[in-house]
Amino acid sequence: MEKPQRSLAHIATIVAIATLLSKLAGLVRQQAIAAEFGVGAAVDAYSYAYVIPGFLFVLLGGINGPFHSSIISVVLKQPPEKAAPLVETITTVVGGLLLLLTALLMLFAEPLVHLIAPGASPEIQALAAEQFRIMAPLAVLSGLIGIGFGTLNAADQYWLPSISPLLSSLTVIIGIWFFADTFGPAVLAWGTLAGGILQWLVQIPAQWQAGMGTLRLRFDLNRPEVRELIRLMGPATLSSGMLLISVYISLFFASQLPVGAASALSYAQLLFLTPLGILSNVILVPYMPIFSRLARPDQWSDLKERIRQSLVLTALSMMPLGAIMAALALPAVRVVYERRAFDFAASQLVAALLLVYAIGMFFYLARDVIVRVFYALEDGRTPLYVTLWGLAFNALFCFFFTNAFGAIGLAMATVGVNTVSLIALVWILQRRLGGLPWRQLVPPLLGVALASGLGGLTAWGTLHGLEWLWGREGVVIQLLQLAIAGSMGLGIFSIAIAPLRLPELDFFLAKIRKVLPKHKP
Repeated sequence: MEKPQRSLAHIATIVAIATLLSKLAGLVRQQAIAAEFGVGAAVDAYSYAYVIPGFLFVLLGGINGPFHSSIISVVLKQPPEKAAPLVETITTVVGGLLLLLTALLMLFAEPLVHLIAPGASPEIQALAAEQFRIMAPLAVLSGLIGIGFGTLNAADQYWLPSISPLLSSLTVIIGIWFFADTFGPAVLAWGTLAGGILQWLVQIPAQWQAGMGTLRLRFDLNRPEVRELIRLMGPATLSSGMLLISVYISLFFASQLPVGAASALSYAQLLFLTPLGILSNVILVPYMPIFSRLARPDQWSDLKERIRQSLVLTALSMMPLGAIMAALALPAVRVVYERRAFDFAASQLVAALLLVYAIGMFFYLARDVIVRVFYALEDGRTPLYVTLWGLAFNALFCFFFTNAFGAIGLAMATVGVNTVSLIALVWILQRRLGGLPWRQLVPPLLGVALASGLGGLTAWGTLHGLEWLWGREGVVIQLLQLAIAGSMGLGIFSIAIAPLRLPELDFFLAKIRKVLPKHKP
């Protein structure tokens, strides 16, 4: 008997809870790093060393990465008897290629670090090269994890892929608490590698139980579904790989700035990526299979409606969150990070970066939504081409913005590239599908943007009023100010958004209520 398919709201709830736990663990991990090493050489070195192995781990092995999205798009269309051989073949091919890549990364660690951070001091470069070699095996783990997570989602399993990143955070936290004095900054690399190994190990039993392949080596490269998956996965991986160059461009310019710019960038990114990661998984994970099922031309009218729905939900989540986060950036950074080696000057730098990132949150996630539509249409080339053009814009933006604004210009460049890329992808998709429902899409987006602006201004004004009354020192005072100002901002947003009567908001809240446990009086 075939297992009934979960509803969109049910999937979103599972993913939200699991991702929330994982992201909170990631935040605690970053707090532990900040308290132990602050903003300085140790975390700068880790940031440079993490670029390539960590990028592969997050992008290829993460949920919504190219392996994950490609596997879902193809496996969902296959009968059960073809799914396992397909997964085993792809795992064999990808694992072999990434093993070779791992060996090359370990061999060329030093020149790669010099390439990533040419402006860093020799001491930082040497420390980064050591950590780079330790984390190099994340390259092969990334592919195996990404394929496994894609197969689990295709088998209607969402909890494990969303919760497993928690393991990586736990291993880093445990490493800092118990082994920082023994290993020094290298404990960050060893903890990250241990977390990757655990993430791969825990998914194996679930994948076997779901009938989605084993660790058997298989080379059935002539199967049409294998060729289809490789054809989709190749451009998707290259497109994500271009983002590595984008990260490199940012760190290249960061290495030319005073010590601490790279670590400040990573602290700010973690703060805005934590809520964004939770909400992006809630939207992208359930919608990716839906986009794939509606990819045939005769279903494009339904696909357009789902695209509109997903973009409105993106706006409802990202715009108010971004506005309020921008308004409360400094006290949020102080509450999360400011202790021991992390001082007020570091908080000011990180808060300035966070403010810029927060403003661009909608463009970040909306771009990812549109990219998944192209993947569902089995088109990985278009996102690749747009990303290639984005690299040129990224370098141009970094050059001009860092000269004018210093480290803050790095965040401004990222927001600028995401905005330009989103515009290009939407324009191409409009032509591909013969139009998009603009009349039903633009008014809600403008309404949400206006309501979010009002919420952000309210939060900002409330914060400054409370600081005038209570001062700005003390964790308890800062937490109260954040809670009151954030609540006021959300309240004004809710009042302003109510007249729009958005069906997406009503529909989603109704579905969530059905999923939540019912308490009898």
